[in-house]
Amino acid sequence: MSEYQTLNFEEKGGVAWIRMNRPDELNSLNLPMTKELCQAAAYCTTEKNVRAVVVTGTGRAFCAGGDVKKMAQELKNKGRSDLFLRDLTLHLHSFISEIARMPKPVLAAVNGIAAGAGFSISLACDMSIAAEDARFVMAYTDIGLVPDGSSTFFLSRLVGPKKAMELIYLNEPIDAAEALKLGIVNRVLSSDDFEKGVSDVARKLAQGPTATFGRAKNLMRKGILETLESQMENERQGIAHSSLQGEFQEGIAAFTEKRKADFLSVP
Repeated sequence: MSEYQTLNFEEKGGVAWIRMNRPDELNSLNLPMTKELCQAAAYCTTEKNVRAVVVTGTGRAFCAGGDVKKMAQELKNKGRSDLFLRDLTLHLHSFISEIARMPKPVLAAVNGIAAGAGFSISLACDMSIAAEDARFVMAYTDIGLVPDGSSTFFLSRLVGPKKAMELIYLNEPIDAAEALKLGIVNRVLSSDDFEKGVSDVARKLAQGPTATFGRAKNLMRKGILETLESQMENERQGIAHSSLQGEFQEGIAAFTEKRKADFLSVP
């Protein structure tokens, strides 16, 4: 792996940790960061030893969204920000596509404020865990921008179209407890236990049947757009295919032998 300028990247026990690392800027997204997020995600997709991924931030923020200071600078110096935003979203959206389709579990660990594109990134991950002091806000329309980063795809599917429009129009921050009620996050952990709690979940995912997780993830993504009957056929084909794989053989052996399955031993 190459050295990153805007990320901290580490692998521990089959888990890749992608930490956005511009803490003085609340991990706001500039072009170098979005490009490096793409690189890190592509590596995680292809690296066999990576079995689960955690996306999080350093300092007191998860990610405060796009770099508004850079947008203002572009507007002042060039009279327009659209070229910067086109480039930024090109790489951001490539990153979102990579994690959404990655055949491995991707977990958002929302350690602080998740605003704008930061909120969007958390929505696109397979699961999200928030620290108790985390806050979520769409923020886009407050500066005259429409949402990006897949939020108009995922948000309404999680909270319903009416609530999604409220969050987009009013930009009222919601705390971690409210995000849990809305289904935006899966769990809320105390700040003191946050890192350990996230690590425990990520480690459990990394010790699971990675290839099976990937096929289940693919089915869930397909199910958003399929009809009932076509999705049930996808499931029929998928479960039959899974039964031919080594993870199924290990799972069945562990079940009959009354032991915990060792999916790490499956080639």
